[in-house]
Amino acid sequence: MSETIHRDARAVILPAFDTLDFHDIMVPFIDAGGCSVLIGETRSEYVARRMSGDRIARESRQTVTAAINGLRRDQAGLIVAVDQELGGIRRLEGLTPPLPTLREATRLPADELEGSCFETARAAKELGVTMFLAPIGDVVVGQNPWLEGRSLGTDRREVGRIVSAFIRGIQRAGVTAVTKHFPGFIDLASDPALVDVSMQSSLSDILENATPFREAIRAGTRAVMAGPAPVAAIDPENAACTSAKVIELLRGEFGFDGLVISDDLDAPATMRAQSLIDTAVTALSAGVDLLLVAGGPHLPELCDGIIDAVRKGRLPEKRLIEAANRVRHIASQSQ
Repeated sequence: MSETIHRDARAVILPAFDTLDFHDIMVPFIDAGGCSVLIGETRSEYVARRMSGDRIARESRQTVTAAINGLRRDQAGLIVAVDQELGGIRRLEGLTPPLPTLREATRLPADELEGSCFETARAAKELGVTMFLAPIGDVVVGQNPWLEGRSLGTDRREVGRIVSAFIRGIQRAGVTAVTKHFPGFIDLASDPALVDVSMQSSLSDILENATPFREAIRAGTRAVMAGPAPVAAIDPENAACTSAKVIELLRGEFGFDGLVISDDLDAPATMRAQSLIDTAVTALSAGVDLLLVAGGPHLPELCDGIIDAVRKGRLPEKRLIEAANRVRHIASQSQ
């Protein structure tokens, strides 16, 4: 295969790391075509919805900036993503002015909320961060242990207002918003990161509560993340982020033409007993542009699997090129 395809296969991968110790893996990955990294959190921090005291004491603005600058090299643009949510996980805790609490967000006028989010994002951009995996647009009207302490409420119009202000604020500061988790997981029995679970809600209920995603697109969100579990009313076999039908809904009825990102590809509800490589190929074939995966020494093997799928006709080369170019476009805006 051509050198371009090898670089394209790396461009569509968003590797996640739970520490700043990623240079040995990421520097050669970026040199070979990668252009994204997620500075993530540990599982315990994810569950606690806050950064550990040890991390807050150990990481400073200087150490984070140095770690990011160590990746930039001659890269034309680099996506540096973090979870920085209004109601939940705040990876930059202690490093930037805090986002409003959910209670504060519901009380603030839209322009003041936008201004507060702008200040957080401006400080994040000074660190080198260019993408927030936020806001959360899911309107949970039933149960959802996965989004407990993270979703923005049950009033879809109010959630839409908050989501729109968040997007306008952070993107005005030059940070890309990733609205998640399409089409909105309004009721989910278990955590898809732990078990294989599907959303059983009716399509009419899902679409009725999808107002925040429509508002996010109107507000100009540059990216949307598709969710990690199947939506039975649309596609009972494939997780939202590996489902062509879900992505067609996002592109068609919702009219979104920006970057589509997967949720964690190695979640049980996403893989559904497939290999990581097969899950990645399925997601790309479905129309996802950027694949969120755990970072590690397996990345070259994953990229080789994507290249092999193109070689064997399982993944159209045109689709891979389209996805890689969308990622590079967002990366180029991150300078």
